[in-house]
Amino acid sequence: MAGREDGEPEYRELAEFRHRIGRFLRFSEQAARAAGIAPRQHQLLLAVKGTAEGEAPTIGALAGRLGIRHHSAVGLVDRLAARRLVRRRRDGRDRRRVHAELRTEGPALVRALRAIIGSSR
Repeated sequence: MAGREDGEPEYRELAEFRHRIGRFLRFSEQAARAAGIAPRQHQLLLAVKGTAEGEAPTIGALAGRLGIRHHSAVGLVDRLAARRLVRRRRDGRDRRRVHAELRTEGPALVRALRAIIGSSR
């Protein structure tokens, strides 16, 4: 058959893997919207929550983690701060650096979304 090469199983596996990733992303985006936040806001909350204990990621580190520009990460943090899900904190040694920390409601929302998304498997 035209277009087929040796190694077909690898292509089928790759196609299936990409399909499953797409399904997962669509489901998690829908769950975030149902919880009242944008999918990127959910991703930022996860990035903050996934940071090592005792550390707060900088806005720049979050931008890199999400693959977005610094000013876009600032906007996400601003919107989440307005909803009292995160707070900004200036670095004690370098006042130019701004960290994002989860506030009281932030971890609860991340856990709730994790439970919803985790149950979809």
